[in-house]
Amino acid sequence: MQRQKHLVFRTVHEPQLGEKWQDLFHLHWSAYERWYLTETERERPSYLACFNALNRHMPELVPTYQRLCALAGGGDLPSRMLSLYRPPPYITGCSQAVLANGQDNLLVRNYDYPPELCEGTILSTCWNGRRVIAMSDCLWGVLDGINEQGLTVSLSFGGRRVVGDGFGAPIILRYILEFCDTTEQAAEVLARVPTHMAYNITVCDAHGHYVTAMIGPDRAALIKRIPMATNHQKKIEWYAHALASETLIRERQLAILVDDEDTDEERLVSAFFLPPLFRSDYRRGLGTIYTAVYHPNQGRAEYHWADHSIKVSFEVFEETALEISYHSHAGVPH
Repeated sequence: MQRQKHLVFRTVHEPQLGEKWQDLFHLHWSAYERWYLTETERERPSYLACFNALNRHMPELVPTYQRLCALAGGGDLPSRMLSLYRPPPYITGCSQAVLANGQDNLLVRNYDYPPELCEGTILSTCWNGRRVIAMSDCLWGVLDGINEQGLTVSLSFGGRRVVGDGFGAPIILRYILEFCDTTEQAAEVLARVPTHMAYNITVCDAHGHYVTAMIGPDRAALIKRIPMATNHQKKIEWYAHALASETLIRERQLAILVDDEDTDEERLVSAFFLPPLFRSDYRRGLGTIYTAVYHPNQGRAEYHWADHSIKVSFEVFEETALEISYHSHAGVPH
């Protein structure tokens, strides 16, 4: 018997926070509430701890956070969850790479995760005077995205079990897109703001400058001029996850591609639709949910599936909804 998982992707344009975001909150809150209380509520930080942490490390984001809390009804639990301070741990797969060679400048990524846990919202906003297009997570965080200055970001799990005192990476990426213009500025944020888990963050800007930051709660961020990341940091530390996710195989494939001077945009993007970069293990939560392509110099974003695509930009952003089905037995999206 074939079993399918379905996910609806929505493009939502709302420059200033309002009813559209509020509708998204009501749509997803019950699921996020269950996730946030996976552990006992006592293990989650208090509202005061959440607010103080946000105000200390990302103060420019506080007014936006307060507007979000108000739209969410002002309740204690939603406000704590929306801070993304010390959230429950979660694990993704993901492959991401930058091609910046003087002819091409783009960031490509595959997001590997259980379809039923992906929000599927592509948000177009201008909350702090800077336009942002991003794949949303945790209602306002960022899995990957671009701002109107051409700064692009993408996250992947860092392949380490350590959990500590810090923020979920999606809110750190939101902070970067809201207030940074260049890769150098983004690197400063990634070195300064604490994270609760290990992540690999790849950043590229309109000048073709790029870095990958290997961040974690127990050691200083390692920021290098590396154009790619999969799911380990320097060396394998969680062998079971590394084997299941094939992180080394995917890293090797990306290295071959970006180091080859004949690789152009078409060749790199095409590789993300094929194994080993494209993964079909949906039953274990490691299947590819979407492929994103960001063009820093044109302010364009593309989201691709086997038979569908959504293309948006800061000049043209149409609201739409697209349902994608994933075959759990074979993992081929329709």
